[in-house]
Amino acid sequence: MPHVSFEFVLALAYAIFLAVLACLLELVARHAHRRSLTVATIGFTYHPERDIWRCPEDQHLFPIFSDPLKGTVVYRAHAKTCNACRSKPACTDSERGRAIERKVPGSFQYGMQHFHRAVSLTLLILASLILAVEVCRASGFYPRAMLMGILLLFSVLVIRFSSRLLQERKAV
Repeated sequence: MPHVSFEFVLALAYAIFLAVLACLLELVARHAHRRSLTVATIGFTYHPERDIWRCPEDQHLFPIFSDPLKGTVVYRAHAKTCNACRSKPACTDSERGRAIERKVPGSFQYGMQHFHRAVSLTLLILASLILAVEVCRASGFYPRAMLMGILLLFSVLVIRFSSRLLQERKAV
């Protein structure tokens, strides 16, 4: 293997660092998004075919308010049912019944997920650009082949992230 320059090693390490950072950001953002959607509804089950929530005590929460500007729908159980429930102290302190706010695609939570995915994609494109420039600068077959292999891997990740980003835009 021919001698590789210090710049080559630095560019390669930096590109790999950016790609790892992009993947970690994607994983953390996906986890945070999933957690934010489930933390307020633990024990409750959403039934999209009927557009209702079912509580652990087998009671239903019905949609009472929809705000298309904020991208939210508020569901509430009947106050009489909640106030008579044995699990009320652990569920809600409201005298009007338990309420759940569901975010629809396009809302702030989905916007944040969209933002994080765009940042991850930008980092991957930057890493790919660094590798593409280094492919032109590198001398010798093996360094170029190694860079091209890593660039191919990054390209697959860019396509994957951008297709998810486009799917999110279509859902909104």
